[in-house]
Amino acid sequence: MVNLRNNPRCVALLGATMLASMPVVAHAAAGDAVSHTHVKKHKVAARKAAAPAAAAAAAVGAGTMASPIAATHATRAAYVSPSAAFESVPAREERVTVTGSALSSSNNTSANPVQIITAKQINQTGATTLSDFFARMPSIGGTGSNNAETNGTGGAACTDIRNLGSNRVLVLIDGKRTTLNGQSNCVDLNAIPVQQIASVEILKDGGSELYGADAVSGVINIKMRHDLSDGNITVRGGITGRGDNQTGMISGYKGWNFDHGKGNLTLFGSYMTQGGVLQRDRSWANPVQLSNATSGSQTFGSSYSNYTHVTNAAGTINSSVSPDGKTVAPWGSNARYPYNQHQSLLNQLQDSNLSGDFHYQFNEHVNLYSNVMYSHRTSSTYMAAEPFDGSVQPSTMPSILTVPANYPGNPFGQDVDITKRLTEFGDRRDENATDTVTSKVGFNGTITHGWDYDVSYTYGSSMATDHLQGVGSYPRLLNAYGLQQVNPSSATSALVYNPSVCPASGCSSPFAMLSPQNAAYANATTNTHSQYQLRDWNLRIHNNHVATMPWKNGGNLGIAMGMEHRGEQLTNTPDPLISSGQSLTNTVLPTSGGFNVTEGYLEGQATLLRDAFLAKDLTIDAQGRASGYNTFGTAKNWKASIDWAPVRDIRFRGTIGTSYRQPSVYELYGGQSISYNLANDPCDMTQVGTYGAAAGTVAATCAKQGINTKTFQQSGTGQIPTLGGGNTHLAPEIGRTYTFGTVITPHWIPNLSISGEFWHYSVNHTIGALPTQYILNNCYNGKSPGLCSQINRLANGQINTVTANDQNTGAMHTSGVDFDFDYRLRVSRLDLLTVSNNFQYLLNYSQQLVPGGAFSNYTGALLYQGGPNNANASYGMPKVRDYTTLGWTHGAFSVSYMLQFIGGMHWNDSTEYLDSASNGRIKTPMMIQQDLTMNYRWKKWNFEGGINNITNKNPPFVVSGVDNSAGATYGSFYQGRYFFLQAGLNF
Repeated sequence: MVNLRNNPRCVALLGATMLASMPVVAHAAAGDAVSHTHVKKHKVAARKAAAPAAAAAAAVGAGTMASPIAATHATRAAYVSPSAAFESVPAREERVTVTGSALSSSNNTSANPVQIITAKQINQTGATTLSDFFARMPSIGGTGSNNAETNGTGGAACTDIRNLGSNRVLVLIDGKRTTLNGQSNCVDLNAIPVQQIASVEILKDGGSELYGADAVSGVINIKMRHDLSDGNITVRGGITGRGDNQTGMISGYKGWNFDHGKGNLTLFGSYMTQGGVLQRDRSWANPVQLSNATSGSQTFGSSYSNYTHVTNAAGTINSSVSPDGKTVAPWGSNARYPYNQHQSLLNQLQDSNLSGDFHYQFNEHVNLYSNVMYSHRTSSTYMAAEPFDGSVQPSTMPSILTVPANYPGNPFGQDVDITKRLTEFGDRRDENATDTVTSKVGFNGTITHGWDYDVSYTYGSSMATDHLQGVGSYPRLLNAYGLQQVNPSSATSALVYNPSVCPASGCSSPFAMLSPQNAAYANATTNTHSQYQLRDWNLRIHNNHVATMPWKNGGNLGIAMGMEHRGEQLTNTPDPLISSGQSLTNTVLPTSGGFNVTEGYLEGQATLLRDAFLAKDLTIDAQGRASGYNTFGTAKNWKASIDWAPVRDIRFRGTIGTSYRQPSVYELYGGQSISYNLANDPCDMTQVGTYGAAAGTVAATCAKQGINTKTFQQSGTGQIPTLGGGNTHLAPEIGRTYTFGTVITPHWIPNLSISGEFWHYSVNHTIGALPTQYILNNCYNGKSPGLCSQINRLANGQINTVTANDQNTGAMHTSGVDFDFDYRLRVSRLDLLTVSNNFQYLLNYSQQLVPGGAFSNYTGALLYQGGPNNANASYGMPKVRDYTTLGWTHGAFSVSYMLQFIGGMHWNDSTEYLDSASNGRIKTPMMIQQDLTMNYRWKKWNFEGGINNITNKNPPFVVSGVDNSAGATYGSFYQGRYFFLQAGLNF
């Protein structure tokens, strides 16, 4: 008998044979509140300012490091996707560990619904970032952030699963926790180099019992390439059909084995740049429509204009003054500002990465491994010039700039209130620079009698600086106008004219543009700094063959156990001008805090029967985790699963378990801050009629507050200043998840796999802030009068703030069905056809926004005003999503066609669905994006080119007030048709 353990060539041959003969499927078919960020939405005109076998990925599990000594190919974790057949074949170990279990499996089975994505599948799309690729996946929702959201994200890209929020998904790198972005409070996918990724495993099931807190909706495990012994240089370039968003990428690696293969050193490096897109360069995004009337003309542009908008407390003045301060006219649509001409549609990005990977095996008992990853990411985005309409809490600067009647040159002869856009400052530019480092060191090996161990330490640090130009200084602006508060400690203090406070260049009139000298004097640039630190100790001990079941056809009993101690610290220090409330932008107070947790977990897996009658395989698995927090005490989570194959052609599986999420540092300790959330004032003359049967109640409620809904106009467009902050009294979230499904792999149709999965999530005590629009609607339509206390209006009727602090709001439920089809057909010796389809149907998505209140049904809804899980972006829950890939390989040439489908949606303002009687448009149609990629291999070269969005399909219209669409859901359509070319050389 050949000893495979000591004969790697035989192992390689056996592995290649198994891979060629096994069925393939994209999932592990054997077994299958808003992200709380500190970068707040800024005020805008509308919502916007708002290779060899050694290259295989390491096996991972709960608390395991991707240590090269245990390296196995990631796509062997379950039935492999068709494209994985062209990946390199591992030659080390026939057993692999799949995300969702700490135990390895030799028969490619798992009860957990795990989707596996290979490097080939990612690269063939031409995706510049991992976030761009994830946008195609039906299971990835829109409650995170992507590169089409250019306001309030700091250039970071956060992901989610099933639209449950980016704060309810756990992102791992090589099976371990990794460093978060300190400002966005998520793992920034823009900072992970796509060329270094070996595969991605998505556990679409709760994972708190094995991985700890945050794994409520699931786990995304990004496996990097390790233990390489060759080298590669790859260069890519891309450009849109409009000649913008020019992208470039160069990456390379080199690996060295030493001491007869006992050790390895691999170095990676990459640089990526993305040019971005300006909104003015896309006709569908111009001009931005703000109203949704059933007939007549619509409203475009912002009332924050370079024309000074003048009103008075009595409501008898509504005038505009030309920028030169000489012409006074009634306020009209001609004075509104085309902010869309001055802001970004897609972020500009640059990302530099360096990493080093090392291991040395002293003997079978001791293997030393370490890995260091460093990323320097910068982003840049433009916003229209700073709008000005006074301060908001907690600032003590004037909440309304009232020009006194005796001000020299006041053409109105009485006290008047002014708002304007300070175009003399120039367009705002938000530049973000983030440095992230994650270092891991550990030992693993064999203890005795099949028991293995893995002990490691991870340290991570992220430091970010947000540089915002053109925000302005409120005290200096008052000085430039020669105005002074009577009581500097009161935001409602009267203003008096005092020319002695004017700068040396003299006073400027508040009715005209500032002089160049005074514009330079009053302008300001702010710098906000944040830092996040992670310290994580891990110990895991496991044995896949502790015992054999003591009956006929009994299988193995495997046990895994471990401990983890983790500490996280976060600080956010706004610029002094911002924290003091003296800037013209959002007021944000400092945040500082942290927590630590000690945890222990245990997993047992028993194969009850194998190769028995009606039990080709019957395996059960149980997992449990106990966690002790210094902030919340003890939490316990569990999960149980079953995997039953009565015959070789069909398999049934199911899981049930609990989940847990502790409040984040921002949710607990976040300083009070203002964010300009997507919302419209119900009292606005263009909005009151959209409430249908409740319009009369809305108008009456507004009238009680002295507002005439026939003439009143909301300042700005589509944004409401919302005051939020942390809450130290929050309770953790708890959840329950269950899945069950089947996998069919008929032996009479080789290489065909069909799987179906039902899934259900319930989350209670959900943490988040009530949507701003929800508060406004339910106050003014009379359904929840108590919410009116959270709305603060100024003397002129404009909303000063809506208070929406973090709280345990209620609960959410979602369920659906996944269907996957994979087939690989060998047509000839040179020709191979592949078909892969991932389909998701949403059965239910409902959310309770108030404890004990009614559930809102968001199934098939597009929350165009933002929603509970993302207040700053329009996002949707389409009933149907699908992603299909067709492939043809002929020798060294291959071509792939990809199709993404997003079902149509009905618009919802987070309170109710819009109706056609009161609104002009109420739905978005289904959307289809088509891509094509061709690849050719020649000697050591690999060439690839492709076209994304072949038909140049524009995103659908959405009255979001931002860009006429919804970037969180339709961001992949924003750039239009895109071309890319790539060349790689192995050496």
